[in-house]
Amino acid sequence: MPAADLDLLIEAALESGRIATRFSGADAKRWDKPDDAGPVTEADLAVNEMLEDRLPSARPDYGWLSEETEDNSSRLSKDRVFIVDPIDGTRSFAEGAKTWAHSLAIADHGIVTAAVIYLPLRDLLYTAEAGKGAQLNGVPICISEPGTLSAANLLAAKPNLAAQHWLSGQPPQFGHAYRPSLAYRMALVAQGRFDGMLTLRASWEWDIAAGDLIIREAGGLCTDRAGLDLRFNNAYPKLNGVVAGGELVHEEVSVALNPESPGIPG
Repeated sequence: MPAADLDLLIEAALESGRIATRFSGADAKRWDKPDDAGPVTEADLAVNEMLEDRLPSARPDYGWLSEETEDNSSRLSKDRVFIVDPIDGTRSFAEGAKTWAHSLAIADHGIVTAAVIYLPLRDLLYTAEAGKGAQLNGVPICISEPGTLSAANLLAAKPNLAAQHWLSGQPPQFGHAYRPSLAYRMALVAQGRFDGMLTLRASWEWDIAAGDLIIREAGGLCTDRAGLDLRFNNAYPKLNGVVAGGELVHEEVSVALNPESPGIPG
């Protein structure tokens, strides 16, 4: 991995924030994507246009995967690939909230090696580089380690707590909360603000690639719902959910999950 990859992502994330904040949230033009793929705004497209111009120009031998760019198979022949979500939490952005993020990552042979999650309206810049730890606004961060799962607070939407997803017919005891941006949820776990996170919904690579590295470099475990390491730049860029946290949280949540559950549709 070129030493300047993380610097390139940071500069691109900061410029993404400058572009996105020129739009006025709820007043930004918004429409729904085909096939119930969710909302998109003019800000998503403006940020994506800048990123798709700047990043591949700086690394012409890297592939490209973005939520707002029509995918094609050319990235599959590349050793390294940009994986970006121009705005993660578009609904929050359109509502005028502050919990949306820019999520940028580089994967090398399927493993994320540089990552940035940036929330411009909260002045939160999460960064990580393989083997060099994770930081928030330049200060090292690490995950929390509660003594028991019952003392832990996890980020998990209510559908994840339904009986069919758990071997015992109910989730183990833990506190739970929710944030609308999946990238932000993962960053909060890396920061130690929450003890873990769980999504049993199949997850797009661009939502979780940056968070995967940031959690791992903060000392946590981050796998799919079956306990397998996350690998990126797949032909179909969706992964089998995410379970993340410290060793105790990750293990106890993982063993309590029902492997026969089909997960959450969507």
